[in-house]
Amino acid sequence: MLVLMVGLCIYLVVRIIALYRSNYRSLKVANLRKSFSRKVLGINIQEIASITQENTNLFPINHPFPAVRTNETNQLSQSVKELASNCDTCYLEALASIEQSLLNFDNQLRCYTEILQTLGKACQVSRVYIFENLFSNDGDLIMHLQAEWCAEGIPSKIENHPWHKLSYTKFCPRWLKLLARGDIVAETVKELSETERQALELQDVLKILILPIIAKGNFIGFIGFDKCEVTQIWEAKETAFLQAVVGALSLVHDRLLADHALKTAILETQDSAYHLENVVQERTAELHREIAERKRIQTELEKSLSLQWATLESTADGILVIDNQGKIAGFNQKFLQMWRIPESLITSGNYKEVLRLAMKQLEAPKQYFATIRELYFNPDTQLYDAIAFKDGRVLERYSQPQRINGKIVGRVWSFRDITAHKLAEAKIRHQALHDLLTDLPNRVLFNERLSEALAQAQKNRSKLAVCFLDLDRFKVINDNLSHAVGDQLLQIVAQRLIDCLRDIDTIARWGGDEFTLILPEINDTQEVTKILERILAAFKPVFEIENYQLHISVSIGIALYPMHGQDAETLIKHADIALYRVKSQGRNHYQFYNSAINSGSSELLTLENSLHSALERQEFEVYYQPQVNITTGEITKIEALLRWRHLELGLIPPAKFIPLAEETGLIIPIGEWVLRTACAQNKAWQEALNLPSLSVAVNLSARQFQQPNLVTMVQQILSETQLNHKCLELEITESIAMKNVEFTKRILSELHALGVSISIDDFGTGYCSLSYLKNFPIHCLKIDRSFVRDLSDDNHDAAITTAIIALAHGLKLAVVAEGVETEEQRNLLRLLDCELMQGYLFSRPLSAEDTTRLLQKSKSRRLNPSFLVA
Repeated sequence: MLVLMVGLCIYLVVRIIALYRSNYRSLKVANLRKSFSRKVLGINIQEIASITQENTNLFPINHPFPAVRTNETNQLSQSVKELASNCDTCYLEALASIEQSLLNFDNQLRCYTEILQTLGKACQVSRVYIFENLFSNDGDLIMHLQAEWCAEGIPSKIENHPWHKLSYTKFCPRWLKLLARGDIVAETVKELSETERQALELQDVLKILILPIIAKGNFIGFIGFDKCEVTQIWEAKETAFLQAVVGALSLVHDRLLADHALKTAILETQDSAYHLENVVQERTAELHREIAERKRIQTELEKSLSLQWATLESTADGILVIDNQGKIAGFNQKFLQMWRIPESLITSGNYKEVLRLAMKQLEAPKQYFATIRELYFNPDTQLYDAIAFKDGRVLERYSQPQRINGKIVGRVWSFRDITAHKLAEAKIRHQALHDLLTDLPNRVLFNERLSEALAQAQKNRSKLAVCFLDLDRFKVINDNLSHAVGDQLLQIVAQRLIDCLRDIDTIARWGGDEFTLILPEINDTQEVTKILERILAAFKPVFEIENYQLHISVSIGIALYPMHGQDAETLIKHADIALYRVKSQGRNHYQFYNSAINSGSSELLTLENSLHSALERQEFEVYYQPQVNITTGEITKIEALLRWRHLELGLIPPAKFIPLAEETGLIIPIGEWVLRTACAQNKAWQEALNLPSLSVAVNLSARQFQQPNLVTMVQQILSETQLNHKCLELEITESIAMKNVEFTKRILSELHALGVSISIDDFGTGYCSLSYLKNFPIHCLKIDRSFVRDLSDDNHDAAITTAIIALAHGLKLAVVAEGVETEEQRNLLRLLDCELMQGYLFSRPLSAEDTTRLLQKSKSRRLNPSFLVA
């Protein structure tokens, strides 16, 4: 609308001056000039007349904006003169009335209606209206009705005008061409084409006049006049008069907009000044407060620094204090000793050289810099980690921000030498949550991540998938090509699975040849299927291990949240059921869980059912693996290991049925049977082979250890088998021992009172707390095979093994290395002062008959520590 008014304003100036030029010599103009002596729209009519006399070609009528050629100007001036001589009094009176309306113009519909009424009566037309040009949503130029006046007896079209929102280009392109270049449209309806008459719906109109409104060269609207009763032609004086009025209305509206903009600017300036004054006052007060606070902080800082300097030299740790500018504010002598930096270099202020000397000693200086950078961007962060030096030392590093009155003023660093302890602790902690063979998350970490993923899925109302993967016929490879080949295969499989997954997915080793996946943020089953297809494809290339080319496939069971379960336990169970459906239908594929297969048979249910009758059917066997003193070559102890030879399924790995036995409670009678069998067999060996000092070691499961009658049961079996109590050793894991410390301490004390020995199996893979070693009556530590396996290749494993052996000797405990398979491992363990060993290098687990023959050989001659029996 603003553009429309601007155009009208400009047009008015042109047409008013043209009209007065043409009537300047008229007596009617002279009489009317007295009533127009005051300013109209801020412009004196007399001044306008004088200006027009000086330049008679200044305001052309039909083309106010484009340049006019000289001959066209002369013709236009002649037309103006003719108009002045023919101008009627009614037009001048109408101008006076319009002037009064314009003086009180407030841009309301009422003002438009008054002006349109005056125009309509002066020109004796039936209807007057004003349209504004707008653009439709599709970019088409359309008409938009603003106001209308109708003579008496003429129906109004203001509510439903046929031109309202009518497209120029579609219905009246000829008009658009004329009006856009500033020409008027003055026609009878009969002169219009049939298409135009139908589009414009001019049934009641005889004669029509359209005057364009031009602003800055743009066609922005028009004023139209209809004659519905007479068909006389439009005279030139009528046209000039109407064009002058159109321009006047535009000019007044432009002034109103300018006044409104000025008032708005004044008010905004006043508000800004008031706001600025308030801001200045507030900031001044704030500055005063800051000055006072700084003075107080300075006092506190001086006190804090005094205390800091007093304590620096009283600690055994290396201390370094850095201010916010990165300058060294304090240090002690221990710091200089640990980092081997001359004191003179630090006091010289050459911090770049200090930093260069320090970084030169580190194994990973880039990582050190990254940590410093992270602390710079997060100054509130506390840091607790370890840093490794090139010379093999490891320092525990602790850092926290230094604050005065809650404000960070620097950072304090402390360093402690933990070369052996820190690395051993980190290894144990990592292994508590990761599989030792593949370094994938284990069950504990998998369950934690699944709980987190389920919580997130519930919050976001998203889906996730839990997948159970099982390697098809892995047991055949493992049993026939050795466990070493099987272990390498599992490691390669783990890496291929990782390569198939997204960054947000989780893969864990569930146990044996089973893996589990968490696939969060999935949209549908097709997304899961794509990942599973990648996994199946990843198993098609051959696995090259040592001199073998192995082919292996994978079976996968999937359960979706929330369709197949709302909690972790249900999803895992259903994925497992789906897995066994795949295995029962030919393997090497995947299966989504559905309710139909829930009731079907699975290997898990088959094992559980068979487990109940396995003892009765005498399917269990006890195998034995010797522990050897490599100094004497003597077999000092035999470890009893449970095996299940299913009548139909064959030999079932302990990793499959022992957790199931634990879950069902069948481990209690099975464990009692193993203990009785092992004690009886050991007693038989003692008597038959004259080996009175031969001992037997039996593992206790978590559920067995929690039985309230455990001590009574052990005492009863020892009595029945007549085995010397000192010849029985019971093995428990760290996790079992730490589950209930007070209960464990009581049970172990009672067993110790019987004379039974206690050993900690898989030492170093469970809890990292070592306090129980002095609180529990323990006789032996068994180094887990994971440390022994990489003893010659991994400095960390060597450090941990050394620490365990030294710890055992320091506490006067026996120490046994498990999983010894090579001469190199044996020799390294011997150098580390470990005498007792167990593993394939000496013997695989053997049946009772084969173990008897082994004992007979060892009795007749010292067992060669490198002799491989099986």
